[in-house]
Amino acid sequence: MDKALLKARTKKFALPVIKFTGKIPRNRVGMVIEDQILRGKTSVGSNYRSLCNAKSTRDFINKLSIVLEEADETMYWLELLLESGGMDQAEIKGIYEDARQIAAKTAAALKTSGINNGKSPNY
Repeated sequence: MDKALLKARTKKFALPVIKFTGKIPRNRVGMVIEDQILRGKTSVGSNYRSLCNAKSTRDFINKLSIVLEEADETMYWLELLLESGGMDQAEIKGIYEDARQIAAKTAAALKTSGINNGKSPNY
């Protein structure tokens, strides 16, 4: 997947969550989960954009690691929401699948970057 396409995909990844988080119950637990999901999902795209301007392979790998961490953390919060019940399971699963795909692509890119250590990063 090329850089421009992944930039668009990571941005598109965040948009459904902005609408979805408004449906999470407004209690203490719901507000914590809502905040975590919203932060995680939206930071994937912003951190990906940042890594596109990496100054070195080391910088690229560091920023790519942040993207993976945020995608994985989002998956964790979505798992909690899914397992707690009471919300549209299909909608949660769709958002979760997006996060899983981004995490998988990011993990693959990290593995490639580690193998290519010292060479130009392959976005």
